[in-house]
Amino acid sequence: MEQNLIDPENIIPLPMPGELWPELGDSIAFITEDIDLQVLYSAYMQGIFPWFSEEDNEPVIWHSPNPRFCIQPEDFHLPKRLERFLKHTPYSYTMDKCFDKVITECSLMNRKDQDGTWIGSKIIDSYTKLFQLGYAHSVEAWKDDELAGGLYGVLIGSVFFGESMFTKQSDSSKSAFAVFMKAFLACGGLLVDSQCYTDNIARYGAKNISRDAFLRIEKKALRTPLEKDLEIEFEKQSMNLVNLNS
Repeated sequence: MEQNLIDPENIIPLPMPGELWPELGDSIAFITEDIDLQVLYSAYMQGIFPWFSEEDNEPVIWHSPNPRFCIQPEDFHLPKRLERFLKHTPYSYTMDKCFDKVITECSLMNRKDQDGTWIGSKIIDSYTKLFQLGYAHSVEAWKDDELAGGLYGVLIGSVFFGESMFTKQSDSSKSAFAVFMKAFLACGGLLVDSQCYTDNIARYGAKNISRDAFLRIEKKALRTPLEKDLEIEFEKQSMNLVNLNS
């Protein structure tokens, strides 16, 4: 198999968190020097993801936290203020328009209580390849032909693994995420994985659930395809906003 291809039928069994190095806690599953695409795909299929700091010369650390922070369809809601904002949004929204710019902007975003960034060259290279293969996606918010905010993540089956977002102008990434969620749920999306708790995603109804519960839900949802084309549904939701605001 070529290095830059993924065989979705070849799921590599990976160590469970705490199995190899229990002294490191129950979140870390394993550690590698690089990110192999087949391992990356296999990791998502087993509830594991890479999270490390290249700036601090860390190796690739693969995590599966307990509890897991996620959004299920029955829990999702839009804050009233954001719902009102969308009725008069100054932004236009696209999907997969400029993945490379979105992930680069995410890597440059200054975040509270965080020095530097965890999105280094290894992450950018690997997820750009996932995008080229159709597994990773970006969502963009535009104002006057300028990129105002956005987010990216990985979509497998009916699970969206949210990775990161950035904001240059007020409410840009929040509203972009809201439009994405409307489209994702309209397509029969079953689970959004936000990995660990954040105040930002909590406002949409995300909750902590046990790792075992997450893996049970994920296992079924990963094998369940979306009922509609997500990009077409996203464009429809975006056009609805254009018509509403025209």
